Amino acid sequence: MKVLVFGHSGQVATELRALDSDNIQITALARADADLTDPAACAAAINAHAPDAVINAAAYTAVDKAESDAETAQIINTDAPDAMAQACAARDIPFVSISTDYVFSGAGNTPWAPADPTDPQSVYGRTKRDGEVAIVKTGGRYAVLRSSWVVSAHGNNFVKTMLRLGAEREALTIVADQIGGPTGAAEISQACIKIAKTLVFEPEKSGIYHFSGAPDMSWADFARVIFDAANIPCAVTDIPSSNYPTPAKRPLNSRMDCSVTEAAFGISRPDWRVSLTHILTQLDFPKD
Repeated sequence: MKVLVFGHSGQVATELRALDSDNIQITALARADADLTDPAACAAAINAHAPDAVINAAAYTAVDKAESDAETAQIINTDAPDAMAQACAARDIPFVSISTDYVFSGAGNTPWAPADPTDPQSVYGRTKRDGEVAIVKTGGRYAVLRSSWVVSAHGNNFVKTMLRLGAEREALTIVADQIGGPTGAAEISQACIKIAKTLVFEPEKSGIYHFSGAPDMSWADFARVIFDAANIPCAVTDIPSSNYPTPAKRPLNSRMDCSVTEAAFGISRPDWRVSLTHILTQLDFPKD
């Protein structure tokens, strides 16, 4: 199976490249190969490579910067996936695109189901939601996979930030009123491949799905687990989001109901504590 991946050095794209094998041939496109600010070029890349499936693991993910750069975020998060989905629909091949919990309002404490009404509170969330809508409208073989709190040994993410700050400081204040499920990029990549393979033979399973790690917890509690696992003696003090203002509003409730994903593809929520162990091993933690 030949899989074309948009994205090359991002967290999920890096893990997808690691899955390259005789059975799954991964071709990952960097910006020089397919610029997401040029949607037509993205569609052309699909036609040129003639893959069996396409995974969009690239996005405008600078959440705060998007507030002042909405036009670029719109092109990358909405227009480019739209062009990709149309090209895949024309070739009748599966298209899997990664989305986010930011498409929801973040209100309440009930896990969000795929069919729940979206209500993004940021430019990033809005452009990702608009991308989802565009993908659905193409009517092809598709899966929008919403995830949350992505972590890995690559790129920029909460685990790596905590390891760096924890080594530099004796104490940190961390937001404790945002609740969600940390999700390993490796597990997301594996889920994307399984979903793409399924859609080859079962196009009727096209739809929007959720995939996040378990159990749900706050950023502050996640930091405590990271420090404990890495043997870093850094104390954590809980603070509300209001004490840490950012240009883009973060969802307080990022809990995700992943039962539809498990029913359709047999993919259960991964235990992020296992993912964290693998990440720390890759990063050579705990240090001697």
